[in-house]
Amino acid sequence: MAEAIIKTRQAQKEVNGNPTEVVCTEFSNYIFVVLTQYGKIGTLISVTPDSRSNDISTPTFSTKVLLGKDEPLTHVCAKNLATFISQEAGNRPILLGLALMDSSIDTIKEIKELIKSCQVW
Repeated sequence: MAEAIIKTRQAQKEVNGNPTEVVCTEFSNYIFVVLTQYGKIGTLISVTPDSRSNDISTPTFSTKVLLGKDEPLTHVCAKNLATFISQEAGNRPILLGLALMDSSIDTIKEIKELIKSCQVW
């Protein structure tokens, strides 16, 4: 059987008492990741490596909320998660769907582990 053109993997786990789902999809130009504790895509955020950064070893990222709540905590969570994902995926841009009941540091750490289990890059 031929390999799928678009690679997708998903995982589910209870994180700090909340059922959490992760779906990772690799497109040619973006990595699309949905993190949800509501069963919905939630806020859609574009996270791109900033080409103006002088230090290649520690890239900076720009976030832009495309749909949903544009709040400071959304940008913090998105940058934290997308930095991890993008560095693993060769500094590719990330499209992130974020719908979390709990966005504490412990939850974010556990979600990173969940993302690792369904890497497509």
